Amino acid sequence: MTKSTINQPRYLQAFLDSLWLESGLSKNTVEAYQRDLLAFSAWLRQFDIDLIEVSREHIQRYQNARMREGRKVRSDARLLSSLRRFYRYLYREDIRDSDPTAQIESPRLGRTLPASLTEIEVEDLLAQPDIKQALGLRDRTMLEVLYATGLRVSELVTLKVEHLNVRQGLIRCIGKGNKERLVPIGEIALQWLDDYLIDARPALLKAMVTDDLFPTNRGKAMTRQAFWYLIKRYAKQADINKELSPHTLRHAFATHLLNHGADLRVVQLLLGHADLSTTQIYTHVAKQRLKTMHAAHHPRG
Repeated sequence: MTKSTINQPRYLQAFLDSLWLESGLSKNTVEAYQRDLLAFSAWLRQFDIDLIEVSREHIQRYQNARMREGRKVRSDARLLSSLRRFYRYLYREDIRDSDPTAQIESPRLGRTLPASLTEIEVEDLLAQPDIKQALGLRDRTMLEVLYATGLRVSELVTLKVEHLNVRQGLIRCIGKGNKERLVPIGEIALQWLDDYLIDARPALLKAMVTDDLFPTNRGKAMTRQAFWYLIKRYAKQADINKELSPHTLRHAFATHLLNHGADLRVVQLLLGHADLSTTQIYTHVAKQRLKTMHAAHHPRG
């Protein structure tokens, strides 16, 4: 269930609950819908209009107001996605007799190439944690697993010990929408996991008990924000000055697989993408890399 907001209309709460219960969306996604709709509702109050009374013109005026504030096209696309889903729900539940978003075109989004690292930069990044310390060995193992599997950071920090099958070399991952997938780990990451489980994890936990695979030294699950801070710190130590994101190693995983000849559909399965079109953006990254290599090494490049 989503957290109720003061004065939040009952039909809005019912919509958010339907996202949570019926669609299986993550908490973060549902909260993003909630923020978009509450912000729109707050804007409408200056005209004494309720969410349920909105017309197409109101939505377009709100979009124009946001554009004047400097909001980006991608932000507008996400807003429109939230509104579409909300008003389709109201129409389906006979709360409204029409959908005001039906005649509004979605903004065109250009393909954004995700930030990635070269293979040398990845090696430099992985070498930064001090593996003589329990925390450093944990961090090195997390980075190795992230690069070896292409997991999302949120998937990595929520791994449980029971999700790891060392004998078969697999991780059972619970991804978006609670969808489960099996991801191979690879020999190098498996070796780091073996060392971590024998030496570092018991040292971190001491007498504490948890089923989290990568706990903090307080025996608690690590947050996405805490791990993102670690990535930034190690990248700084490695003199990597690129614009990084929490998914940088995930992007490197996909890009390097394609650079070495992996099939796009295999990469799709490993990443847990529901739609192949989501994975296809990496072909642009791989092509860009091939062009760079050609220009650098071909005598007529």
